[in-house]
Amino acid sequence: MALRDVEKDTALAHLRAGLEGDVIEPSDTSYDEARAIFNGMIDRRPAVIAQCATGTDVGRAIRFGRGLGLETAVRGGGHSVAGMALSDGGLVIDLRRMNAVSVAADALTARVGGGAVMSDLDGATQPHALATTGGRVSSTGIGGFTLGGGTGWLDRKFGLACDNLLSVELVTADGNAVRASEDENPELFWALHGGGGNFGVATSLTFRLYPLPAMTADLLLWAPEAGPEVLRAYRDFIESAPDEVGGGLIYITAPPEPFVPERLVGTLVCAVLITYTGDEAAAREVARPMLGLGHEAEMIAELPYAELQRMLDAPSGYRNYWSAEHLDSLPDEAVDRFCARADDMIVPSPSQHVLFPQGGAVARGPMDRPLPWRRAPWVVHPFGLWDNPADDDRGRQWARDLRADVAPWSSGAVYLNFIGSEGEERVVAGLGSENYRRLAAVKAQYDPDNVFRLNHNIKPAPAGELPIA
Repeated sequence: MALRDVEKDTALAHLRAGLEGDVIEPSDTSYDEARAIFNGMIDRRPAVIAQCATGTDVGRAIRFGRGLGLETAVRGGGHSVAGMALSDGGLVIDLRRMNAVSVAADALTARVGGGAVMSDLDGATQPHALATTGGRVSSTGIGGFTLGGGTGWLDRKFGLACDNLLSVELVTADGNAVRASEDENPELFWALHGGGGNFGVATSLTFRLYPLPAMTADLLLWAPEAGPEVLRAYRDFIESAPDEVGGGLIYITAPPEPFVPERLVGTLVCAVLITYTGDEAAAREVARPMLGLGHEAEMIAELPYAELQRMLDAPSGYRNYWSAEHLDSLPDEAVDRFCARADDMIVPSPSQHVLFPQGGAVARGPMDRPLPWRRAPWVVHPFGLWDNPADDDRGRQWARDLRADVAPWSSGAVYLNFIGSEGEERVVAGLGSENYRRLAAVKAQYDPDNVFRLNHNIKPAPAGELPIA
């Protein structure tokens, strides 16, 4: 909606006077930089960007937005493929200044600001040889990642990010702060294990940490035609691999790295990334079943976990489209279909045609949380990034076709952080229908007016459907 000038000016003056952070409007020189997000396909122009520095700032910004009837978006890392970190003509609560990380090494915990990204957390824990499950790139926002579940290279060993969540400080739709943990507001804490940003703005999260003295990555490359044979071997390898093994099978554009033969650079290749929570010697022994398949290039290194997190980073600004299917099984026919569809991926580009294994601590984690996809052993994830708008239709169709190819083996559930806006049915599938009803009751308690709706939205339960206290 258009803001009446006097109302807008008065409200903005109050917001500026009370905010420790900054307020940015379209006329400011920093506006375009402040509104840029990971997906370059999204071009939205907020009326106001509140760059918050404290939880009190967040509360003020929420009340400001509600007072003017502005649609409100919350920005952490800005990685939502659907551009949910921006509101066109509305308010953006930008948390990036709230990125401090405090590590209590003796207690094996870390307190993380709501605007921190993976590199902030990893950089703080690495000097202590500690870690917890993060994402698979260094620029992902920790808040949205965790509240949506949180899968990454360490999840088979240490569980999902939300499994290691000890508490959350949240500013709710009334602008007030609450704390959620197993002992304090436990129903809200349950909802924050998959329900995303529906219930408020996470200004601080506390995590359990684990000793991680050594980490090894082994990246193997083959020509794409070897893919079906390699994937069958990889499937069998993962089924018996210890929890220390993570990674995935990924079709990518071969990068111009010293270990890559020049004839492969810029072409489609089939890659297997084996991550191992241990030293290189042990990793080589564990990876032995994959090393005799005639790979054409290899990079193996014992490296800091923070560096592993940066291995597959892509710069922001590319055009993005992602989706996912979780599979109950991976028979030979599914292998063939997955591999064949890689030919449709845009090459060269940073796109990835991915198959991630789950299992291990992911599958053993609590099932009484709104994460129905955690028992699926495999995740197909078309992760499209390209730079030419003329490729938009082709990129989207590749992702949709890949989902259709593997649909016969789909569990029906889906990790919502891996997808964009795919409709209410997919949101319910990502949470589970019974869980969704319970989440809707929590939503009605903490955000009855659905202020926080720029997300995989959970609609507040109508008053007549709320449980009797």
